[in-house]
Amino acid sequence: MKEYKAIIYQEGMLGSLFFGASKVNPVRFSEFLNKNAREGWRVVTMEKDIRRMLLFFAREAYLVILEKEV
Repeated sequence: MKEYKAIIYQEGMLGSLFFGASKVNPVRFSEFLNKNAREGWRVVTMEKDIRRMLLFFAREAYLVILEKEV
């Protein structure tokens, strides 16, 4: 049997407020994925999204679907 979890990964709001747009930091995103992999989670799929914040600001986000055997 498999267990799934969906996570929206995005950077903090401050980058968007100061720079007008915030992109995901690849080093922190890798650390996030590796931490979940050590817990037994495997990425099934992932989709990039640009999310609006406070009407004028945008920030990059990823919807990540993970699975593991139970």
